[in-house]
Amino acid sequence: MAATKSNTKSTPTKGKVSLKKRIFKLIWKTILWFNIISLFFVILYKFVPVPFTPLMVIRHFENSFDGKDIETKHTWVPIEAISKNLQKAVIASEDGNFCHHSGFDFKAMQKAAMGNFKGKRLKGGSTISQQTAKNVFLWQGRSYFRKALEAYFTVLIEIIWGKERIMEVYLNSIEMGDGVYGAEAACQHWYGKDCKSLTRVQAAGIAAILPNPRKYKPNSGSGYINTRKAKIARFILMTKLSY
Repeated sequence: MAATKSNTKSTPTKGKVSLKKRIFKLIWKTILWFNIISLFFVILYKFVPVPFTPLMVIRHFENSFDGKDIETKHTWVPIEAISKNLQKAVIASEDGNFCHHSGFDFKAMQKAAMGNFKGKRLKGGSTISQQTAKNVFLWQGRSYFRKALEAYFTVLIEIIWGKERIMEVYLNSIEMGDGVYGAEAACQHWYGKDCKSLTRVQAAGIAAILPNPRKYKPNSGSGYINTRKAKIARFILMTKLSY
């Protein structure tokens, strides 16, 4: 009888241990498969053009719900077909230390955080590498979970892709107008020309609107855009690319 009572009492404990093991195994398998799948796509996109991004899909449904008939324009071109002027321009606009950091510009992040704390309107501290990781693999948002995933993918693309490929993917995937994605589509949309023949001023114009490409136009008479264009155009003259 005593042995029977002892077995009866130990059963719930074994059940709890078994449940914990199942939960642990599920979590472990989820993490393992996430790493395998994410690594697969990072390696794949080192060699294969990115066909579309989550933002393109989101914008499509947003426009559909709002009753807007906006065509998605996106044409992939190799980096050799993208003007060096535009490559330098987006570095000036978005990430001045792109060629030198390892994916994260901690000084810029600290500066942005201090500015936000003081209530100033500054651009975020995200690098081109971080923006590329977010655009290609993730969704828009400000949660800590998404930022953690962004950091994870940033490390992967820095190690596996390298700077030149990151720039190539970035310039082929970012939003450059309402329904306009990538350098080639942007140059055709805004200037009616291919992106290889983009002039310094035209490149500066496209880079100048990147904080809000659905609001601003590169050839507008906006004082804000013209000021940014002038600064970016000067940077292009003084900069040499060193991927």
